[in-house]
Amino acid sequence: MSTQDVVGRAVIREIRPEDDVAVGELLVEAFTTQYAKKLPEVVYTEERKRELRDVAARRKIASLLVAELDGEVVGTVALFPPGAPGSEAWLPRAADLRGLATAVKMHGSGLARPLLDAAEALARRWDMDAVCLHVRRGAVGVARMYMSRGYVREPEGDMNLPTVFLEAYVLRLK
Repeated sequence: MSTQDVVGRAVIREIRPEDDVAVGELLVEAFTTQYAKKLPEVVYTEERKRELRDVAARRKIASLLVAELDGEVVGTVALFPPGAPGSEAWLPRAADLRGLATAVKMHGSGLARPLLDAAEALARRWDMDAVCLHVRRGAVGVARMYMSRGYVREPEGDMNLPTVFLEAYVLRLK
């Protein structure tokens, strides 16, 4: 299946409650598989996997979008409004983009592009000044993908957590 075929046929829509299980499993599979290949030192604990699977809780505080292809959920992304619980945006009037993932079988298909297009369009509808996000230090390919879309590195938003260092990026909308 060509990249154009996937991107052209994928439907990006708001998540529905019946998508929660599929999205949770997609997140666990995508993150554990990608990090295992590119950052083998990263270990996903059972607690972290439970957090990823708790899509219903995120759906209450953030806007979640899914990519659907032939009736199957094959991608997702979340956008947290300013001040939402769990938001990591460090700028006022900025949405926090989190949890971009595609099904492992879809990696390299270009499916991230329409998911990000939809999330960024949503931030514009919310009249946000920017979209903030974090990338795990060492995930060079992920950072490069965001920078190719116009996100810029903004170290003042970095997060040095007990188990991970997250590098901050921002897309200015205004």
